[in-house]
Amino acid sequence: MDQTDRRIVQCLLQDGRASFRRIAQVASVSEQTAARRYRALVADGAVRVRALPGHGGSREQTWFVRVQCRPDAADALADALAAREDTSYVSVTSGGSEIVCQTRSDPTHPHGSVLHRLPRTAKVLGFHAYAVLHMHLGADAKWRAFDEPLTPAEIAALHESLHESLHDRDDAPTQPVSDSRTAVLTAKDAPLLVELARDGRTGVVDLARATGWSKARVSARLEELLDGQALRLAVDLAYARFGFHATAYLWLTVNPGRLKATGEALSSHPETTFAAAVTGSANLLVTVTCRTMDDLYTYVTDKVGILPAVTQVDVVPVLHRLKQAGTRLHQGRLTPS
Repeated sequence: MDQTDRRIVQCLLQDGRASFRRIAQVASVSEQTAARRYRALVADGAVRVRALPGHGGSREQTWFVRVQCRPDAADALADALAAREDTSYVSVTSGGSEIVCQTRSDPTHPHGSVLHRLPRTAKVLGFHAYAVLHMHLGADAKWRAFDEPLTPAEIAALHESLHESLHDRDDAPTQPVSDSRTAVLTAKDAPLLVELARDGRTGVVDLARATGWSKARVSARLEELLDGQALRLAVDLAYARFGFHATAYLWLTVNPGRLKATGEALSSHPETTFAAAVTGSANLLVTVTCRTMDDLYTYVTDKVGILPAVTQVDVVPVLHRLKQAGTRLHQGRLTPS
């Protein structure tokens, strides 16, 4: 991947629906080149943009599960977990003897969940489940570990494109938008969600054609859901395609009184892809992605080690990942079904 590709991806990480015109300005290329490069990245399995339901408002509980198994059974078990609809991340770790899985469970329908089935699986030697108590999802909680990050001025220019990208510039809504603070997903939004889950950058014209809605209705509803955080943009990367080969889970034991502040501090680091308070003695989970193991070592010692509330860190490197943000990976490439 060259500098242009990296700058395009950084634009998407800031605003997954930024217009190609704005992306082209930041990447210093033509609008046609920006669009062509983006489509090539998608076709190569390097990037995927989707719009998904927001984290709030769901009765489902998010869990991280560390599954111990025999190394000769890990790949088959991990593949079976990755094939499930209720898993989002599945990785083989710890020399091939452990699987880390992010899953969801509905408290009102526990039977059939990963947590229900694991004790009945012969290949499983043991497992530990950690419920997610709080995710750190602020504006600064984004992975952005590229060597040449965007400047504040470039980021501001991209954020100005939000309404432009929602309306496709020629499709501004002719009806008032509802109060976004009360936006919730309903059954009527299903056709829109299906298209945006497939491609979060689908334009208003194509969304209107696919849903049978008017362009004004699509624009208004999309803006309402995004502003109200009922819908979120997820930009997924095949990190190895960009030269980042050291991904790890950090299970941290933190003084409870400093748990929130420590989680916020870690989530703001460029190397961090996820940070959340969880149940258990290791009460903070952080995932990081660095270029090399040397960089991972530097991150742990220089950025994590200096935090006064952290009393213990368990560094668990990822050997290979089978599923990421709900997308399967094959030979290091995103492979949407």
